[in-house]
Amino acid sequence: MKLTCSCLLAMASLWMGDAGAGEVIAHPAVNLSPSDVRNVFLGEKQLMGSQRLFPIDNSALQTEFLAKVLQTDERKYSARWIRKTFREGLAAPALKGSDAEVISFVRSTPGAIGYVTAIGEANAAAVKVLEKF
Repeated sequence: MKLTCSCLLAMASLWMGDAGAGEVIAHPAVNLSPSDVRNVFLGEKQLMGSQRLFPIDNSALQTEFLAKVLQTDERKYSARWIRKTFREGLAAPALKGSDAEVISFVRSTPGAIGYVTAIGEANAAAVKVLEKF
């Protein structure tokens, strides 16, 4: 019986560890699908209707976001944005250093979209969660 219980505990901890690492958040007026989110961060979608979109990267969670949501790594992501900058004149997403900075920017900027580990109770009404990853 001890072996069965410890196996179940190990399986539960593995499952919990693989649960969502973060949340993609947006200004409350932004409505995007998961494929739209991907396209915003890859520079393929800059507008939602007439609203300009402002993607924000989070240095604390960027590696995981790139791998899970964009299916890329930091080197390829950076190279993509260098090409976009020179070919299309687009600016790469600004890089914020923490969840708090991302939440503050998204809350105060119409069209903003970013990602954080968790928004917390205090910010739940100020931003919209678009997806978990």
